[in-house]
Amino acid sequence: MDIFLQQIINGLVIGSIYALIALGYTMVYGIMQLINFAHGEIVMFGAMVTITCINVLVGHNIHLPGPLMLLAGLLMAIPVSALLGFAVERIAYRPLRRAPRLAPLITAIGVSIVLQQVASLIWGRSYRPFPEILPQTVHDFFGAAITDLQVAIVILAIVLMAGLFFMIEKTKLGRAMRATAQNPEVAGLMGVNINNVISMTFITGSSLGAVAGVMVAANYDQAHPYMGFLIGLKAFTAAVLGGIGNLQGAVLGGITLGIIESLGSGYLGDLTGGFLGSNYKDIFAFLVLILVLVFRPSGLLGERVAERA
Repeated sequence: MDIFLQQIINGLVIGSIYALIALGYTMVYGIMQLINFAHGEIVMFGAMVTITCINVLVGHNIHLPGPLMLLAGLLMAIPVSALLGFAVERIAYRPLRRAPRLAPLITAIGVSIVLQQVASLIWGRSYRPFPEILPQTVHDFFGAAITDLQVAIVILAIVLMAGLFFMIEKTKLGRAMRATAQNPEVAGLMGVNINNVISMTFITGSSLGAVAGVMVAANYDQAHPYMGFLIGLKAFTAAVLGGIGNLQGAVLGGITLGIIESLGSGYLGDLTGGFLGSNYKDIFAFLVLILVLVFRPSGLLGERVAERA
């Protein structure tokens, strides 16, 4: 039972990260019907910029408490990722809004590859360890182990997701986003600046992605320029699982996928008689994607995309 509980805790932690990244995918799709496959690389940039910033502070003998060092890194990473998301939308996607759907899809894949190569030129191709600045206190929870970092990841993810839902439902920008998703032409006639709304959607999703990237790096104690592809693909699977375009679905899909992956990695060896180990845990994301597309293409909560005139 303690092993089962441990896998559930691990699944909630990684699922919270998947949910944050999936929100970036689903927000863009809800407004533009575009899958931003470069989103995973923006997540990666957030992690790499944070690690670099912390290493610079340490290298200059600036000794601050671990949380403040991490906050300093985030204060650099979030603007960089937000600016990168804005640039990607403005340069790569905006000129293709009325193009056939295949064109922006290919462009998104191309942008993803370009960002990978830019990151490898800046930081090299090797893994970068996450600086040891955070306490690693382990707590016992009914026989399972949970660290302060894992608790902080889940709490921060909940706060960010609640803040996003509040913004979407209660603010002027959120109403403009919902109006644009419903019908961009009518929203434009009512005075909504469609270009600004779409840019802000990319900026918001990229900012969440930067925080999620730092969570991934801190949770696994490392980051590298090619980490964005797999983590982005899993988050996209989570968005599809919950219902692409549905914010609540992205959260549900992320947590569900995280738990499925964690339970699978914990029991895969036993189920296959030792033939497959926990290193094959990534197959679950793609198995889930295939099953969802075959049996419930609209996702668990249903795809939320308005009919457009």
